[in-house]
Amino acid sequence: MARAVKTRVAKTRAPRADRPLDGRGPSDGGFAESSDGRLAQSGGDGKLAALLDEYEAALVAERGASPHTVRAYRTDIEAFLRWCERVGVDPLSATHRQLRSYLGDMDAARYARTTVNRRLSSLRGFYAWLNVTGRCDADPASALSGPKTARHLPHVIQPEEMFRLLSVHNSRDCLGNVQPQTAEDMRDQALLEFLYACGARISEAAGLEMGSVDFRSRLVKVFGKGGKERIIPLHDLCIDALRTYIDSARDELLGGKTSKYVFVSTRGNPMSADAMRKVFKAAVRRAGLDEGLSPHDMRHTFATDVLAGGADLRTVQEMLGHASLSTTQIYTHVSASSLKTAHKLAHPRS
Repeated sequence: MARAVKTRVAKTRAPRADRPLDGRGPSDGGFAESSDGRLAQSGGDGKLAALLDEYEAALVAERGASPHTVRAYRTDIEAFLRWCERVGVDPLSATHRQLRSYLGDMDAARYARTTVNRRLSSLRGFYAWLNVTGRCDADPASALSGPKTARHLPHVIQPEEMFRLLSVHNSRDCLGNVQPQTAEDMRDQALLEFLYACGARISEAAGLEMGSVDFRSRLVKVFGKGGKERIIPLHDLCIDALRTYIDSARDELLGGKTSKYVFVSTRGNPMSADAMRKVFKAAVRRAGLDEGLSPHDMRHTFATDVLAGGADLRTVQEMLGHASLSTTQIYTHVSASSLKTAHKLAHPRS
């Protein structure tokens, strides 16, 4: 049985060393990766690999998990299985103590706390499914807790920065001068306006269908994590950008093809989330902004701005598609000046 190791994580970390924890080196034991990246057993009957395949199917059927989510879960679980093979633990009869040892080994290998907690979350789901389906008599991960992580405030794009970003592909630059727009410019402008207008995830923008935009009511229907549907209002500038793109550019990009998706590539295919990220990154560079910005920062900025504008927390939670209100509460941070203004207006002694 593997020796239990405390899961305490040091506050100050040295640079991460070369870590054989996942067993990817020459001493992999009985597990290896197949050509498509999936786990394969070189010396067993493939039972665990088959269980993982079945668990993947359950994630999709029961929770509506996206391919990205399924792939992330499988990667985390496979890392644990490689560790089990290396230290001689049977995953189907692993104990709470042995799973703590796994977390401790990740700590000793200087894995980030976020990585440790993500892998633990994946294992909780996997063992819960094994237990419910009768593959495992106990659930050793249910009572296991990971290391505490500091909660960072989301990065918010400032109004002046947002104006510059939304001027990159617009018909006028940030100084108000007219600039020519190509079909790609019109599409990219519509995409950026859409992300900021409704706080959609980049994957939701990639999956946006033509029938999901109601121009008359100025509403959009998006499908989030687990296939959950939500309806979000769109402001006039976003509606205008979408109309311009659809009326004047989309057919040119399609090149005679048909597509149910709003955003299409120059080859007439649906734009992938990765392609949209590249569009965003290129616009950030052209606007002279911090190149560390990501499309998700548009979502953060949307949430922060609508809260600052007076929207209540429950409404923002619904628009973002958060399952828990506590997730939305992180956006309640406001500047000291805003707090002072609110206090002055609201307090009877101010």
